[in-house]
Amino acid sequence: MEKLLNRFLRYVSFDTQSDELTNMTPSTPGQMIFARELEKELQQIGLTEITLDENGYLMATLPANSDKPLPTVGFIAHLDTSPDCSGRKVSPRIVEKYDGGDIVLNAEDNVLLRPDEFPELLHYTGQDIVVTDGKTLLGADDKAGVAEIVSAMEYLLAHPEIKHGRIRIGFTPDEEIGQGADKFDVKRFDAAWAYTMDGGEIGELEYENFNAASARITFKGRNVHPGYAKHKMINALRVAAQYAIMLPRWETPEHTEGYEGFYHLISCEGTVEKTVLGYIIRDHDRDRFERRKKEFEHLVRKINKEFPDCASLEIKDQYYNMREKIEPVMHIIDLAQEAMTNVGVTPVIVPVRGGTDGARLSFEGLPCPNIFAGGVNFHGRYEFVPVPSMVKARDVIVEIARLVAEKH
Repeated sequence: MEKLLNRFLRYVSFDTQSDELTNMTPSTPGQMIFARELEKELQQIGLTEITLDENGYLMATLPANSDKPLPTVGFIAHLDTSPDCSGRKVSPRIVEKYDGGDIVLNAEDNVLLRPDEFPELLHYTGQDIVVTDGKTLLGADDKAGVAEIVSAMEYLLAHPEIKHGRIRIGFTPDEEIGQGADKFDVKRFDAAWAYTMDGGEIGELEYENFNAASARITFKGRNVHPGYAKHKMINALRVAAQYAIMLPRWETPEHTEGYEGFYHLISCEGTVEKTVLGYIIRDHDRDRFERRKKEFEHLVRKINKEFPDCASLEIKDQYYNMREKIEPVMHIIDLAQEAMTNVGVTPVIVPVRGGTDGARLSFEGLPCPNIFAGGVNFHGRYEFVPVPSMVKARDVIVEIARLVAEKH
């Protein structure tokens, strides 16, 4: 436990926030710095076939120690942290044997991690948990996953009595900005299937995620001096606002859960002359997803009927629900469930209300469901990770490797 914890604390010291505005891969230099240090560590613990490419994709192999022909299984995590909150100079603190009360993250700014606001805290009463100093995110998303994978490989190397096949591990940049799978070489990774160690609370096992698209609606206005604007001005800001309220009020993130999809307005930039709305569109069901995109087209036509040639729409699909690619190989889900049960973890199969590198990779020929890494409250200063959850995630990886050898 102590070795895994120290590894995680070392990893979060690297500033690896991604940035979608740089148009580079990796999008920030800190990710490559972290990748190079990881590369050295993988060499030191004894892995082989270690490669780090110019885009920050790090891969390595734990060779098989079984005489039986076995499928190659992969484990994947991402190097970057979210741009939503600072990841610079992360200063984690360990709360030993959490007592169930409020945790003061930052007394000066009165930042408290409170169970009445975050009731999941109470799931971990009596456990050691790692918290932030109230100024940055923690980085358990996904440095907990990275630490768990590396620790599992080290454990298997130290315990040759546990028979296993060839295992591939991969660490990707820029997952948080939706680009983690963009330049991932599935052929070079060379695994029959894989698991991303990027889920939340202990027990989570996910093979369903949103179908996702981005939408950008540009409203072209006509600016005229407001004193003489009658029947002349077209205020792009007001037209954009009109468009926004035409979408169903209750189909937004703050009013949905589980399998419910949504429309999410994420940006609004503009003037009277020109305004641009940015949306993301999400739904687990493919047919409903397609209908949501059609609704955008319908509303643009409606706006243009009232204000000719005012609105233009650009929609881009981002990723699709991996379920259709996982269902034909459900044995990999059964295997993960059995591994969890064997190490004392109750599997909790839930749909991802978001995306994962595994969804993209599944559609590129690498079935890749998602397993918990243990962190909670990702992307902000209230993020924390219970230490026993990280240990159990490592144990699940080890047990999957053992089960593959046993069952094949």
